[in-house]
Amino acid sequence: MKQRVIGFHQDEEQHWVAELACGHNQHVRHQPPFQLRPWAMTEEGRKSRLGIELECRKCEEGAPPDNPVV
Repeated sequence: MKQRVIGFHQDEEQHWVAELACGHNQHVRHQPPFQLRPWAMTEEGRKSRLGIELECRKCEEGAPPDNPVV
């Protein structure tokens, strides 16, 4: 199920994590040659991805939100 990216934060290991509109989080690591996401390394790159949709496996699995909306 596709969900919009509404923000980003770094985890405890300083990897970038996308915050999705559904309340789930998804890592957006840039680790060549396996994961090519150079845009995740800059603030400008991350801002350019706000609003895009990513596939959310957690939604498909029926997982509770990582960030419950209050």
